[in-house]
Amino acid sequence: MTVELGNQAPDFELLASNGEKVKLSDFKGKNVVLYFYPKDMTPGCTTQACDFRDFHQNFAELDCIIIGISPDPIEKHEKFIDKYKLPFLLLFDEDHRVSDLYEVWRLKKNFGKEYMGIERSTFVIDKDGKIAKEWRKVKVKGHVEEALQYVKENLS
Repeated sequence: MTVELGNQAPDFELLASNGEKVKLSDFKGKNVVLYFYPKDMTPGCTTQACDFRDFHQNFAELDCIIIGISPDPIEKHEKFIDKYKLPFLLLFDEDHRVSDLYEVWRLKKNFGKEYMGIERSTFVIDKDGKIAKEWRKVKVKGHVEEALQYVKENLS
């Protein structure tokens, strides 16, 4: 299945930071900001998560749920949530199955080394479960505000 604007978002089930299994389809009838990030407790990922935290109420007022996904284990997600008071679920994509499904598990290069990892990406999924907007290779600065503006202008 290819992720394309206007198509149904691929459904999945993953273990969440609250200890429960969560399916994307559980949120049908709400807008969803689904964001994939490389690693808990790193500078860019912390900034992004805290930006989503700081605008969480603004998204909630637009009937929009925020969900983060990374390959980090639940215990690390729990520490990340506790340390930064994150009010949304983080999902554990251990085998990067969902990251593959959304085509964000990519070959990356850093300081001349190549490795597989998450390409920071965000998907806005509308109340019908369709992909309304996507951002790939996200730059953290200003991104959350841009996503909020998109939801406000197009899905509220």
